[in-house]
Parts: sequence; structure tokens; C-alpha cells
Amino acid sequence: MLNKSSPEDTLRSLGLMTLGSRLKRLGERLQAEAQPILSELAPPVAAGQHPLLAALSKHGALTVGELAALLGVAQPGITRAVGQLAGIGLVAVTTAAEDGRRRLVSLSPDGEAFVAAAREGVWLRVEKAVADLCAGFGDELLAHLGSIEDGLARRPLTARAGEDREK
Repeated sequence: MLNKSSPEDTLRSLGLMTLGSRLKRLGERLQAEAQPILSELAPPVAAGQHPLLAALSKHGALTVGELAALLGVAQPGITRAVGQLAGIGLVAVTTAAEDGRRRLVSLSPDGEAFVAAAREGVWLRVEKAVADLCAGFGDELLAHLGSIEDGLARRPLTARAGEDREK
């Protein structure tokens, strides 16, 4: 019977088997809690789209494929985000001069102003809030996450699970 005063967190209790689900839940919660802070800027932009704007600010004009690779996100998600950000005037999509088939995404002047304001205001506040949450272990956490990402890039989970079946 479920103890309603202190329900079990099933994802926690299942350990590493549900690590992906826990990380997804945590990511969604962090984005949801950051959203009211990020929405202080106009126009409001979804928390998940801020890294795309940061990438364009850092790297300049990029194709959808390049953005997807930089952010580790599937191209359809990037295409959708670019369409939304273009719709509110923060990015511009143009055809590459050297290859008419390539579409380049860049910050519009309004997008550049938005990123400058975000970088000096809400991004800094979110960064400080997450640093406070992770006080004493933030750098170690980021290093561990990097190790997991690198490990999956070297050898996917399916290969690792297949090795166990052969033993």
C-alpha cells in the first residue's frame, strides 16, 4: 500500500536503471523553474531555446544541422525552434551566398539585443541560482555529466548492454 504522507520516489529507488528518466525529470524541472526568470525579458522565449540563441551569439550564422550538432538536439527540434524564434523576430533565416541550398540562421538585430540583455541579466541570475543549488559540487557534477556524454559517444548503451548478454 502506498504511504501517501511520504510516497516512494520510484525513479530514485530504481537506481542507475532509470538515470535517463531522472535526468530528464530534473532537466524539465530546472527549465520550468528558470522559465519565470527568463520570461522577464521580452519577448518571452522558452527556456529550452535560450541555448540556441547563445550558440548563434557565440558562433555566428549556422545551418540547422550545425546548430543541432552544437546543441546535441535533433534537427526537427531545431527547425521548430528556429521557426518560433524567427516568428518573434529574434533570428533571421537566409540563403547562403555560396550554396543556395544552405539556409543560414543568425541573430537578428533584435536577437542580438535580446542576448546581450539576457547575458547580463536573467542568464546570470539563473546561473547563480543553479550554482547555489549545486554549492560545493557543481564543477564535479558537470565533470561527471561530461564523462557520461563522452562515454555514450564512445560506446552507446546498446553496445554495453549487448556485451553483458554475451557473457
